[in-house]
Amino acid sequence: MSNVHLEVCEPVAKLTLDRPEKRNAINPSMLETLDAHLTTLESNREIRVVTLSGAGDKAFCAGADIKAWGALDALGMWNEWIPKGQRIFSRLANLRQPVIALMNGYAFGGGLELALACDIRIAASTASFAMPEVKIAAVPGWGGTARLSKIIGIARAKMMILTGNPIDAQTALAWGLVTKVCSPDQLPHAASKLIATISNNAPIAVQISKQILNADCAHLESIAGALSAYTDDGQEGVQSFSERRKPDYKGT
Repeated sequence: MSNVHLEVCEPVAKLTLDRPEKRNAINPSMLETLDAHLTTLESNREIRVVTLSGAGDKAFCAGADIKAWGALDALGMWNEWIPKGQRIFSRLANLRQPVIALMNGYAFGGGLELALACDIRIAASTASFAMPEVKIAAVPGWGGTARLSKIIGIARAKMMILTGNPIDAQTALAWGLVTKVCSPDQLPHAASKLIATISNNAPIAVQISKQILNADCAHLESIAGALSAYTDDGQEGVQSFSERRKPDYKGT
């Protein structure tokens, strides 16, 4: 049975890590299932907002399952476990739709890296956040160093990563790691309000805005390609090629 569930109720899709007995720790099958769900999300134009949460009331995600990667040799870590997680988390970050992480408890290590790949993070007041890899002689491997420093600044990222110590929800709010903190029972309500606000906006404008804010070459190329294809010149280019003639571009 999959430990990552996808529920689609257009225009909202809900991803849930469902392994509460292990604090929703991520194992290889969960990565594979998340990857498959992202394919579904990418292909559904009716979805306007995606949420990501962890089952139970203890943890959003306690990180990568140590039993899953602890037995890997250096080669296995280098060419399998780490790049697979990086690819899938980057794919999550690059979804057209905004992704909201609903963080109801621990978000440690790979779990925090998963949340960092989301666009907006809302936390319960009982949540805590850490990059504890150095405490077990490891380092963040799924994009955590880059994303954390971009979001909270290099000095604070160093504090979290080099000490491995957790911070509480109010500190996370002050540092910009999360955008809202509420009581655990109010987390669904806070999420619903935000989802309604975003999903009621023009979806293409929201998605393009997200891509501009992410601002890497791949996103800019996709936007540029879409805009150029929409122009008269774009249509003339395709038509002239089909008709094997010199294009007559008008600059429109």
